[in-house]
Amino acid sequence: MSETLWRPTAPLDNLRRRATLLADIRRFFSERQVLEMEVPILSRCATSDPHIDSITADCSGAPAFLATSPEFGLKRLVAAGIGDCYYLGKAFRNGEAGGRHNPEFTMLEWYRVGWDDHRLMIEVGELLSWLLQISRVRSYSYRALFLQHLDVDPHRASFEELKAVVARVLEISFEPAGRDECLDLLMSHHIEPNMDGADEPVITLVYDFPASQAALARVEEDELGVPVARRFEAYAGGMELANGYWELTDAQEQQRRFEADQRYREQNGKPVRPFEARLVQALAAGMPGCAGVALGVDRLLMLACGAARIDEVIAFPIERA
Repeated sequence: MSETLWRPTAPLDNLRRRATLLADIRRFFSERQVLEMEVPILSRCATSDPHIDSITADCSGAPAFLATSPEFGLKRLVAAGIGDCYYLGKAFRNGEAGGRHNPEFTMLEWYRVGWDDHRLMIEVGELLSWLLQISRVRSYSYRALFLQHLDVDPHRASFEELKAVVARVLEISFEPAGRDECLDLLMSHHIEPNMDGADEPVITLVYDFPASQAALARVEEDELGVPVARRFEAYAGGMELANGYWELTDAQEQQRRFEADQRYREQNGKPVRPFEARLVQALAAGMPGCAGVALGVDRLLMLACGAARIDEVIAFPIERA
């Protein structure tokens, strides 16, 4: 074993910057009277999201799971009447390691009661603009962004049309399995890298995602009568930083989506684990209308420090943990 493996991978100045950033985030929410909450990071339930895997632990002889986000706990608190709240701390995702990922990472997530996704987008822009010292904030619908960069309507294009666009602009060694995979590839490998303006730094907010990508967001018709997911994402410096929803409050629909996720996981050979039925109970009890957003603090710090890799802003990534 190398004698230097005890050392942090991040420069100490970046770790000091981390401490300042966390303090600034807490001050932002304190000034807006949003309460910091703690929620369980070890749970008997796991995420059902087909694209995220929980880390399993043994707890008193029974399986438990490290939280992939604080979402379920925070929503249960909102349903109980806590009001506007946030979590700033660790989350865990299995198999995520690389230049922008570490299995253990720091997440900021907050909920605003009575707000919709567009009102929360404004606050996300304000927070990012202040923390990153970027004055320019712009927003696009998902459709407008695809029309601008690829001249295709992502809500109405057929699978064959989207495959043709993928073949035209990307070099991949496989054929996409469906519309959503085409859209994800085009977004992450073509639009996202070309999103920033050449003249000055900019924060970009993208809203009205395809209904098939709603996750835990409401689905409503847009101005053209097309069902869209009332969710948004925030980007800066060529990276996705945040993902927000006008939250689903329909308990029956939430149950249906959890069950659909479980079927997808089973059909695709992914582990099927207990999903968070207590969230369904919380929605049935009457969770108030709200909007919520999750933000990756490590990526935010990468931009603030000008770092190219996540291990430049984390003291001990998984390789040294």
